[in-house]
Amino acid sequence: MIELYTAPTPNGHKVSILLEELALPYQVVPIDLMKGDQKQPGYVALNPNGRIPTIVDRDNDDFAVFESGAILLYLAERHGRFLPTAAKARSVAIQWLMFQMGGLGPMQGQANVFFRYFPEKIQPAIDRYQNETRRLYTVLDQRLQQAPWLAGDDYSIADIASFPWVNIHSWAGVPLAGLDALIAWRDRIRERPAVQKGLAVPGNVPPERLLDAAKKILQR
Repeated sequence: MIELYTAPTPNGHKVSILLEELALPYQVVPIDLMKGDQKQPGYVALNPNGRIPTIVDRDNDDFAVFESGAILLYLAERHGRFLPTAAKARSVAIQWLMFQMGGLGPMQGQANVFFRYFPEKIQPAIDRYQNETRRLYTVLDQRLQQAPWLAGDDYSIADIASFPWVNIHSWAGVPLAGLDALIAWRDRIRERPAVQKGLAVPGNVPPERLLDAAKKILQR
């Protein structure tokens, strides 16, 4: 049994999607970001960074894993799926996973902050992060013109990592117009039953509650 500590964010959805794709039994422990659950000592003992998501693998000596990319790698390697085994192909998948972790996530995250959450509109900051997110979308689109999936011929954790961010592009105010390969990729992933289930974890939260939570976090 996997315990998944999560909230309805792109980073949280990466892990719930993979757990659904793997058809693993897991128990959801919702983390209320507005209440600051992620900063409580019991949670920080599992995740020193005080962010979501985190898993605890009860079938592996209660092993805790934090950071969404590390969780994807851990689960894919442990269960032998969604990560190629051949050295070069595995490296390609990890390269695109790191592209999301080091580029797409941080840049779109900042676009979300300045476009949606920040109490004052700082247009140069909005422009910078929206433009950089759009540039990164273009990199994804160019890759997907060459291959059906980011790692090549097969759907992998590289796709699972980037999809939840691209799926909420409008929240950051970044259009997908003209990125036909990226749109087709997003639509194919949206159709997967496991993805639909994973996006529903940890349950429906009204957008205004998420907005209030983000604003409260920014004030700390």
